[in-house]
Amino acid sequence: MTTARTPFLPTMNHDSVEARVLGLLLPHHRSTGATATDPADHPEQLAQIRRFTEAGEPIVFTLPGFPCKSPNPAKVLGHLPDEGERLSLRFLDRLCARIGEIYGPGARMLICSDGHIFGDLIRVPDAHIDAYGDALRALIDREGLAHLDTFDLRQVHGDLDHDTKRALVVADYAPSTDALRAQVRAGDEDTLRLYLGITRFLFEDTPDRTGTRSALQRECRRRAYEVIARSRAWGDLIADCHPRSVRLSIHPQRTGAEKFGIRLLESADAWATPWHTTVLRGPGGRARLLHRAHAARLGVPVLRDGRPSHYRTVS
Repeated sequence: MTTARTPFLPTMNHDSVEARVLGLLLPHHRSTGATATDPADHPEQLAQIRRFTEAGEPIVFTLPGFPCKSPNPAKVLGHLPDEGERLSLRFLDRLCARIGEIYGPGARMLICSDGHIFGDLIRVPDAHIDAYGDALRALIDREGLAHLDTFDLRQVHGDLDHDTKRALVVADYAPSTDALRAQVRAGDEDTLRLYLGITRFLFEDTPDRTGTRSALQRECRRRAYEVIARSRAWGDLIADCHPRSVRLSIHPQRTGAEKFGIRLLESADAWATPWHTTVLRGPGGRARLLHRAHAARLGVPVLRDGRPSHYRTVS
């Protein structure tokens, strides 16, 4: 079930701990419109942070994401985490460390990997998702990212197989696809935007497609509703498991939404993530997210631990 929204009183102190903590997140806000830089414009997040500061407890952030790599080889270097994940995780850990500098109890980030919940819909095998998740945890340990923890479907419903776990989570939490279609037809901007974005990803991530383009588009539109339903189910499960958290999202979010959209790395595409792209490092080490095929035209491959990690430009 979805947790109840907590209203925030309009009177606030811009020097309060919660306002200062939110101020560290605002430069990285991934918004559907113009970014609101005043903490007062984000009452949901202020209320969520205040639940921890009033209790004097570490702030807990939950971030659904880091599911698996795209199955499209024109986008990514392989099915394991690479430089994109490494830089993103370091950014999140550093963000928590900075919060600790202004708020004594500090902060922790729970990475809620959602690959298993819709892996069958995006045509990524569970074995690849397991390997990605294991490598992600190993990366966190190797980099000494002490503020980060992970959570995925393997920690839910005991030792049941992935298909059974998916079915149980969907049965307990997912809205019907008919309800989602009705929201889109009614002009719900958030649902429509997500539907269009996921439909695009599904179409792009079917590199071995057969049949006509229009038939694939119809199939991707159908699957998009199922992905959204399962994503919402996963979000509600996280909310039940961690009811007191500051809820983040890797998708763009409107100002004032219950979730705060956060940008992990620089990209011209507001929907770009490290698991749909490859890192290109330019002059001075600047990192950008691009599709692998594009990055390969602009740079040369770089290995880390014996496997491709990213590209770098050659001056």
